Amino acid sequence: MPHKKFNLSLLQFQLGKVAILWCVLLMSSLAHAQLTKKDSLSYKLKRLQSTNRFNAKDTTHINLLSDLAFSYRFVNSDSLHSISKRVLKYSTDIEYTGGIIKALSGMANYNSDQGNRERSMALFKEALILTEETGNELSELDIINGLAHDYSYEGNYAEALNLYLKGIDVARRIDCKTMLSILNENIASLYADQKDYKNALIFYDTVQRINRKLGDDIIDAETSSNMASLYKDAKDFDLAMFNINKSINTFEKNKVYDWLAYAYEVKGSIYLEQEKYQWALYWYDQSNMLHNQQLDDDREKINLMNGMAKVYLGLGRDSLSMKYANEGLEISKKIQSLQGQIDCSETLYKVYKNNEEHVAALNYLESFKALSDSLFRDKNKQSLSLLETKIQYEQEKQQLIEVNEAALAKQRNYIYFTVIILLILSVITFVIRRSEKIQKKLNKELHEKTEAVTERESQLNEVNKTKTKLFSIIGHDLRGPIGALHGLLKLYTDGEVNKDEFVSFIPKLKADVENISFALNNLLSWGQTQLNGVVTKPKRVSLDNLVNANIQLLSEIASGKSIKIINQLPENPQIWADQNQIDIVIRNLLSNAIKFTPDNGLITIEAVEKSGMWQVTVKDTGIGMNQEIQKKIFEDSSNITTYGTNNERGTGLGLSLCKEMILKNKGKIWVESVPRKGTSFFFTVPKAEKRYQQAS
Repeated sequence: MPHKKFNLSLLQFQLGKVAILWCVLLMSSLAHAQLTKKDSLSYKLKRLQSTNRFNAKDTTHINLLSDLAFSYRFVNSDSLHSISKRVLKYSTDIEYTGGIIKALSGMANYNSDQGNRERSMALFKEALILTEETGNELSELDIINGLAHDYSYEGNYAEALNLYLKGIDVARRIDCKTMLSILNENIASLYADQKDYKNALIFYDTVQRINRKLGDDIIDAETSSNMASLYKDAKDFDLAMFNINKSINTFEKNKVYDWLAYAYEVKGSIYLEQEKYQWALYWYDQSNMLHNQQLDDDREKINLMNGMAKVYLGLGRDSLSMKYANEGLEISKKIQSLQGQIDCSETLYKVYKNNEEHVAALNYLESFKALSDSLFRDKNKQSLSLLETKIQYEQEKQQLIEVNEAALAKQRNYIYFTVIILLILSVITFVIRRSEKIQKKLNKELHEKTEAVTERESQLNEVNKTKTKLFSIIGHDLRGPIGALHGLLKLYTDGEVNKDEFVSFIPKLKADVENISFALNNLLSWGQTQLNGVVTKPKRVSLDNLVNANIQLLSEIASGKSIKIINQLPENPQIWADQNQIDIVIRNLLSNAIKFTPDNGLITIEAVEKSGMWQVTVKDTGIGMNQEIQKKIFEDSSNITTYGTNNERGTGLGLSLCKEMILKNKGKIWVESVPRKGTSFFFTVPKAEKRYQQAS
């Protein structure tokens, strides 16, 4: 089932109408129609070139060349490639981005058709970047569709589906119903390839609704062709035949011969599934004549060759079956079509098996099995298909092995004594191997238990270290301030300080309580991560909102030191992270900046986008730190307690906590500092994508 194509060129591959029964006239009309298309473009180019003001690098000339290149795609792929290279050169010379995009697309399609998908995907991605930079959304749809085809051919259905969905969003935004139809139909094809007919038909319902709005008979016929193939695979031959006959009539009427060749092939496959071999052969021949006369579409020719091989196998003409299957296999290897190699290898296996050439049959069965495993390993919905393939392979392989063993037994005519000796040796071997397996199993269990004990011991040591550290922090950094507060209250209650003296201490009490509260929050957060672990729940978060909220929270402390905090973030940056965890990081970094910045200082918060991440910077004009402290502040074993410019005290937990929170959100954190000039803390968090970001 082919994916629907879409090119920026308005020229589609459409040739002359003809009746199927008059095959000679069909080929003549086909050649004439194609010549007319080429002549039309050539005539326009010659007229342009004959003018006095002709310039090969004029955009009109470049666009005509691009249209001519795309018209060659399924006729002469080499011309598609060579003309696209000329378009790229002319467009690059005059920095014409639209021409560069078309040229890259043409070269990518050529490489994709040739099976060089690594090169084609690189070209598609290069073109996609240009379309996004220029806002050329119609070109973007074309590139997305082509790139998704390549991922589908690679068996990466998940990435192909993601791209198709992205394309649907773009098509809806610019109200391009034609591409909405094509993209939804390509998604239906993905499900059909996985034999998920229920979901495939759901998308086809959407496609047919769009097609009715378009009112385009050709697009509707393309959909009917693909639905006929789906119904054929689902064994609903009546619906399959109804849809394919409808599409054939439209393609003949409108002279769309690449799709007509495909429709003939599908009709042949419907008869093949019903074992009506003569009718199947007739329709396959019609498709083959179209391919041989004008078409240059190796991917579809693989299915045609393998279908004809199956027909001749059913008719008992094994030599012809072998010929077409081998031809399909060669084309599959040429364009690196893994599915084509699987199908043709399976057919060759059946041919050789039918001729009782068991060694050759076994070779092709092994090849079929290896290729099938390679293909299905990367598919998302592969389990049942892989299981069925494996069971069938094992059964057929065992059958071939048994036939070969029986033949060998007859040829060699073993004597009873040899059989008895072999049986005795087998029993001895079995006993020895059984003992070895038991010993290996016991050794493995012992090793696993030893590792478990070692791991448990390590965990207990870590828990004990964490407990010791917690008590050390509580005793060293919290007991002192709380004791001072308790002592002052006792002096007041004992009457040793009067009310006015006590009131004078209130600002300091307030600062101490705020420091204790901040330290306690850090301590509790850090302790939870160390003892119980914290589940990170990323979601779409506004970085700007988090920064503003923490600036507001710490504004009073900053004002006390006449420190100015400036938010220089770009407009509404969105991150994909746990909101509470990043909130803790920003609060700690801002608090540290205030703590180590002298009066009348400046703190700035910035963010830049780098490789799908936001890099956030908290920069201050504070006292800075030397290289030794910079190396130690993020170490888990470090518990550095420092004092700010106004003798503010901290627990040393803040930066360890920041590091843990950033790592849990798939980011990095680091520091750059120059003593007496200031410090800059940097951290990265993933950028939130527009729609398809998912929690890992």
